[in-house]
Amino acid sequence: MPHSALAPYPALRMRRLRQAPWVRALVRENRLGPSDLIWAMVVHEGEGRIPVQAMPGVDRLSVAEAATAAREARALGIPCIAIFPHIDGETKDAEGSRAADPDGVISRAVRAMKDAAPEVGIMCDVALDPFTTHGHDGLIRNGCIANDETISRLIEQALVQAEAGCDILAPSDMMDGRVGALRAALESTGHNDMMIMSYAAKYASAFYGPYREAIGSGKLGSGPEANPIDKATYQMDAFNSDEALREVALDLSEGADMVMVKPGLPYLDIVRRVVETFAAPTFAFQVSGEYAMITAAGAQGWIDQDRAMMESLAAFKRAGCAGIITYFAPMAARKLGA
Repeated sequence: MPHSALAPYPALRMRRLRQAPWVRALVRENRLGPSDLIWAMVVHEGEGRIPVQAMPGVDRLSVAEAATAAREARALGIPCIAIFPHIDGETKDAEGSRAADPDGVISRAVRAMKDAAPEVGIMCDVALDPFTTHGHDGLIRNGCIANDETISRLIEQALVQAEAGCDILAPSDMMDGRVGALRAALESTGHNDMMIMSYAAKYASAFYGPYREAIGSGKLGSGPEANPIDKATYQMDAFNSDEALREVALDLSEGADMVMVKPGLPYLDIVRRVVETFAAPTFAFQVSGEYAMITAAGAQGWIDQDRAMMESLAAFKRAGCAGIITYFAPMAARKLGA
């Protein structure tokens, strides 16, 4: 509505619609509920729960604890859980061989979670970085990330995850052409209904630091294959916007059902452009660094953590997100259900 069409003050008093909680709720433009949340979760190979120091309130969960969490998600109304692995560093190698282990922690967690709460969707990360000694998402050849050879390994990983019973494959590696290759492999093996949520616009970001502690990937190049490769050779430049639209267009054309922007809050402008350009289901990942900043400031009493949490999640809905992947999911769902 053009501003010239609005009634002048005092005929129009904008505060009339803010005067009580019930009317604010009545005219609220965007809604947030547990069904908008995907719970980001790290699973480990041992027993029990292991706190992640850089992410207060987040634990690595054993397979048994992950199954319990799936039942909790069902009770809270959270429709989906995204799982990420922490594996024993001594079992990693430069090739990320354990990524395609049918008896690995991800496969076992998927089976246990689907047995515990079959109504809850499970999304699996398709990437090699949790499994490589060098911490990269791809295979290293002659000092470079080998795009096409990496895709072959990702297909092996994705098919193992599909066989385990996951519902959504989420390739986060940012190799060119991997969505089309994954879709072709899924179709040829009978996994016609497998959903793909591509990390279509994943930026080379400083906000991933706490996650690398959570999955034990450490600093890049810290293993025996130490080298100067930067993830900026395959993840996007923070200053680019049009490039994100090209990435999304490619992934949708190759068979992605849903797309994701990562990180979240610093890239809401990208979310909005993607939603307006493609009208496809678009998600954002509120990453570990975003979570850590809110919880750390909350612990110091500098901000109201619960209000900041809910305000940040509301921002994703205003930008047009169909849903949000977040470590805050169970906390937010409890607040929303209160």
